[in-house]
Amino acid sequence: MSATTRDDLSIYLEPTWFINSDHPAVRAFAEREVGNAQSDRDKAIRLFYAVRDQIRYSAYGIRLDRESLRASSVLESGYGWCVTKSCLLAAACRAAKVPCRLGYATVRNHLATRKLLEAMGTDMFYYHGYNEILIEGRWVKATVAFNRELCEKARIKPLEFDGRHDSLYHPYDLEGRRHMEYVDDYGHFADVPYEQMVTKFAEVYGNFMSHSPLSQQDKADFQREVEAEAGDA
Repeated sequence: MSATTRDDLSIYLEPTWFINSDHPAVRAFAEREVGNAQSDRDKAIRLFYAVRDQIRYSAYGIRLDRESLRASSVLESGYGWCVTKSCLLAAACRAAKVPCRLGYATVRNHLATRKLLEAMGTDMFYYHGYNEILIEGRWVKATVAFNRELCEKARIKPLEFDGRHDSLYHPYDLEGRRHMEYVDDYGHFADVPYEQMVTKFAEVYGNFMSHSPLSQQDKADFQREVEAEAGDA
């Protein structure tokens, strides 16, 4: 889709139910992190790193109830996964008046932990969430899922973002092992395609994606798993 006028961009600037960029906490977060940045590029860069590292990633305790996917809920919890962290980045960008939309892909994760692969029953991650941000007339991809600390534990190079080049998962880790492989792309969306996504998750993952809250144990276990398996490699 070509977006050249404000009317074209309106759906990528306005709040939605999931991308609730009008929520006071989201607006305050965006204002604080943008600071004195003036250009859309500088704003997007600052917001990328804020969401990447302030919201820690966990693959366990994922909840699929609608409230848990909202940007404001992710901000409040301080934890997320690719889908929810991309919602928060989209909301923060929109709050800062930077057009942003959601993208989804299927990726094969060659380095997921053994416990995670056993629980999921596959190394295929459907509806992996990322963002596309309009900067200087071009949509630039931004993948904000893995925080720096987690990447260091997993021996994966953290994804960077300069507002000019797409930020996508690295195909190999720092040891030269296969990491992420992009298999399919579903395109871009103004809001979370909730029904399609949860239907696919139920079909593929069964009860792995639950409605139970993310416990402190879940958070700690995933970090320890990643670190332990990286050390065994």
